[in-house]
Amino acid sequence: MEQSILTTITKSMGRKSLYHFTRVSNLPVIAHLDSLLSSYLLYPHEIGERRLQPREVQVQDYTVTINSHLRIPEMMIDPSCTLEQFRANLDRHVFLWPTIRDCKKMLETYTRREPEGAFAILEFDAYTLLSDHYPKVKLSKYDSGSSPRFPKHCTYRKSPQMYVPLSDFQKRTDPIYPSKSSEIKEVLIEDQLMGLSKHLKAIYVDDCKMVPMCWKELARSLERFRI
Repeated sequence: MEQSILTTITKSMGRKSLYHFTRVSNLPVIAHLDSLLSSYLLYPHEIGERRLQPREVQVQDYTVTINSHLRIPEMMIDPSCTLEQFRANLDRHVFLWPTIRDCKKMLETYTRREPEGAFAILEFDAYTLLSDHYPKVKLSKYDSGSSPRFPKHCTYRKSPQMYVPLSDFQKRTDPIYPSKSSEIKEVLIEDQLMGLSKHLKAIYVDDCKMVPMCWKELARSLERFRI
């Protein structure tokens, strides 16, 4: 069953990879740990409170920048949870995009918001990554951390229940869940994505695609690039 689900999700040529958006300044620590950690693991304080600005935290000898939270209108939150509970849940996951197009939309948003910033996109092999993290993977039909422009017109409400476990893909019929691979908007990994070097296919910086020969050395050298 596991193999069948993974094959279904990654069958399309446009969905052979998963993409993660980050800051160039975060690449050295990502390479050092060979992992992506959730915001909660990086900074388990003020849980549920909204981060109005990016926050820098220390991880061993490195500095990591955690992104701020977008303002989500109260009316977008399902009655089953509070806005604070939903933000706390968001912070317990690592987020991946199933298409490069979706990830570039996030890149464009941050480039407009922080024109002096330097950002990167990491591309991973979708099948092997999902297989290695299978019990921790969740899927979303919507951009869960977004702030919809017209919340009154949204047909869904945000809560931890909007995520379907990978093992339940196409088993649950609630319309809030993706029913086919093309409906998957987000892939979430609970707590931590480990063993990145096993799955890493490329790094995009300054619109350049770089195939890592040595992941750690390349990540450190990328600090000189800007987007």
